[in-house]
Amino acid sequence: MRVINPDHPLIAHKLTYLRDERTDSPTFRRLAEELMTLLAYEATRDVRVEPFQIVTPVAPTTGIKLSKPKPLIVPILRAGLGMLEGMVRLLPSAEVGFLGMARDEETLEPTTYANRLPDDLSGRQVYVLDPMLATGGSMVDAIWFLIERGADDITAVTLLAAPEGVEHLRTSLADAVPSITLVTGAIDERLNDVGYIVPGLGDAGDRLYGVAAQ
Repeated sequence: MRVINPDHPLIAHKLTYLRDERTDSPTFRRLAEELMTLLAYEATRDVRVEPFQIVTPVAPTTGIKLSKPKPLIVPILRAGLGMLEGMVRLLPSAEVGFLGMARDEETLEPTTYANRLPDDLSGRQVYVLDPMLATGGSMVDAIWFLIERGADDITAVTLLAAPEGVEHLRTSLADAVPSITLVTGAIDERLNDVGYIVPGLGDAGDRLYGVAAQ
């Protein structure tokens, strides 16, 4: 598995304000979207392209365009939605699918409750979005789900990652075909005893969308 952790001052700057407990939800959403666009630039370095003939106002020339089938962007609900706009801003012609996954707060095991994806992903490049790579369970399940449907190029994009989550991806997907790429804004210190990233930024879903009253 290839891990890309871009060393860029704007990424560190936006992460600082995302981490700050004083940052309100509207600002948090805007910062997450902006940070996602920066990470998307790194994540799409190997996006598939093909030659494209055009005529400029001066002369004919050959450029490039995205190859078919179009890339597929898959945010993991609900928190992954906060990253979607930042990704489609860079890849407006990409298609979007959704996976709904939740984590049991006691066992920390993920379960899938929603799926809006094509049955056949053969030949597709897929970008999976989830703000936090904590234990890594949800991301591993999502990636295997995509591989079983035929995806042959998968990049996971996260705002933050814990070393435990990175290692879980590495070991759980060691025999995966295709190989996997992880792009993350930062790799933090560790997980605490309830599975939160330290220092982290708290619960990304709650900070993006608030906590609905029971």
